[in-house]
Amino acid sequence: MNIVVDTSVIISVVTNEKHKHRIVEVTKGADLVAPASLHWEMGNAFSAMFKRKKMTSSQAKRALRSYETIAIRFCDVELEAAIDLAARLNIYAYDAYVIQCSLAQRSPILTLDRTLCRAALKAGAKVIEVQS
Repeated sequence: MNIVVDTSVIISVVTNEKHKHRIVEVTKGADLVAPASLHWEMGNAFSAMFKRKKMTSSQAKRALRSYETIAIRFCDVELEAAIDLAARLNIYAYDAYVIQCSLAQRSPILTLDRTLCRAALKAGAKVIEVQS
């Protein structure tokens, strides 16, 4: 089974946040898929943590090494379809890429982002919820 993952899920795992063990459990045996934009979103997430003094550069580099060990199949997303989703759902393009990836792959999304979850459901995508 394929599961589309977003940045919130990967950040939770590589920084050992509270949802890590549940995410690992839910994804065990699944093939992880993500839009190619995930790489840039990871960099953006780390830079946001720097600004809030929640992570140092050394910590980010350790987390990045952990991220690089996760087997993820990256997909190109049809940009026009993603832009249509962004406009229709009034969401950021990065969220639309995840939703479009899910729709194209006919695979559920695993996310900790409630806004993305709601938008995905409106778009007709399936979502896997992670409970604490």
